[in-house]
Amino acid sequence: MADPSAPALRVEPLSDGHDRTAFTCGVEALDRYLRVQAGQDVRKRVATCFVLVAKGDPIPRGYYTLAASTVGLTDLPPAQARRLPRYPLVPAALMGRLAVASAHRGRRLGERLLLDALGRALRSEIATFAFVVDAKDGIAAAFYARYGFLPLTRDRRRLFIPMAEVAKLFA
Repeated sequence: MADPSAPALRVEPLSDGHDRTAFTCGVEALDRYLRVQAGQDVRKRVATCFVLVAKGDPIPRGYYTLAASTVGLTDLPPAQARRLPRYPLVPAALMGRLAVASAHRGRRLGERLLLDALGRALRSEIATFAFVVDAKDGIAAAFYARYGFLPLTRDRRRLFIPMAEVAKLFA
């Protein structure tokens, strides 16, 4: 049963109303990205940043980014590649970053952010074959593997899940 005293959480696009300076996840590159670069990327339309916030609290509890990307047909495992048209690249959605504030770890917020990102990619009207992530380390790679992500053949830290599998998660 949900804790009635727990604040309602929602995922929303990053805006000027969010206090990015107070966010800390313990990974300097991810902290710096949200504080310094995320707003610029959103304005330049190179990535969209979504933040997880509690009602009335401007400090994000976590965030992720989404951008359009491609995957080389030769980077996919042969079983996946042989089912696709012979295009050199196939369209993908890229979640370039995912971070949860250190103070809010252990509450499955990373899972909530990942599922939100997968759902947004699935609902998009732009065709994508796969959802791609860049795992920072082995712990992150294991997190994604629990949801069915597979490594690409050239870069074992870049993982993917076919959108057909994502659709099954939400069926």
